[in-house]
Order: sequence, then C-alpha cells, then structure tokens
Amino acid sequence: MAKALVPFRGQPLVRHAAGLALAGGCGRALVVVGAEASAVRAAAPELRFVDNPGWATGMASSLRVGLAALAATTADAALVLLVDMPGVTPEAVRRVAAHASPDALVMGGYGPRRGHPVLLGRAHWAGVAASATGDHGARDYLRTHAAAVTVVEVGDVADDLDVDTPDALAHHT
Repeated sequence: MAKALVPFRGQPLVRHAAGLALAGGCGRALVVVGAEASAVRAAAPELRFVDNPGWATGMASSLRVGLAALAATTADAALVLLVDMPGVTPEAVRRVAAHASPDALVMGGYGPRRGHPVLLGRAHWAGVAASATGDHGARDYLRTHAAAVTVVEVGDVADDLDVDTPDALAHHT
C-alpha cells in the first residue's frame, strides 16, 4: 500500500499532510503522486494533484515535478512536506512558512538536526531541481548553500520521525 493511503487519525496520510500545510498558513497544497496515483486521488479528491511518472527513481523526481508545477504559478516559495512525517504540526509549518520569500532557504530545526518542513524560495527552484537525484531531494543543494539556510527551531512543537512501519506510525496516534 502506498504510504499516502495509510490511515492516520481517521484519514489517509495524504489528507493529513495537506491539512497540515493549509492549517499552517500555506495558501494551497499541491500533492505529487506516483505509485497508486489513482487510488490516492480517489482517497482525497478535494486535493490538487500533479503526477510524477518517474516516481520509481526516488523522491527527488517528485520534488522536481512539484517545483515544475509551481513554476507555472505566482508562488514565491514552496514548503515541502513528506506524507510519512505525521509528527510535523501546523505550528511547525507556520514558523517555517513565516520566512517565505523568493530567496528563502529554510529548514525546520530539531535540536542539532535539520529536517522538515523545508521552505524553498522560487530563486532556488532551478538549482534544487538540478541537484535533486534519487532519494536526495533538496538535501545536496541545501548542504552546498548552508550559509544561506535559515534553521527555525520547531522541535518543541513537532517531531521529524519518518514512519516506515506500522509500529512507527503507532507512536503518533
């Protein structure tokens, strides 16, 4: 089963993640779908979707597809959330999104670790897309531009645990 379809607090993880973005102040949520795209669309038909035909190559392809879709809009920045991180909260999104601008590079801080949500200003989209490969999304770009990255502490209101198993998800219910 695609992670996006896994039930969490009475709804699929895809709906939960999109709800976090909206509750945190994002003007719209765009969901990139790959594996089981039609089932994910059916589970949350109210959301806006874009297809990633290269999903099997890793999450970087989803980031590239999402940024390309946003490039056709007037958005100044993209806030990136992963469907399998249900411990991110609207307050964490709000804190990171408060820094939105075309030049923004912002990451959520969890003590000494950096994580999601991640905010990418429009001026960085082409560079992020060019450097994103496999399962390395924006990581390499952010690492090479570390001096420009703002880290916003969110560990007091969220966690960045990736839920890859039912046991891990059970810790968030």
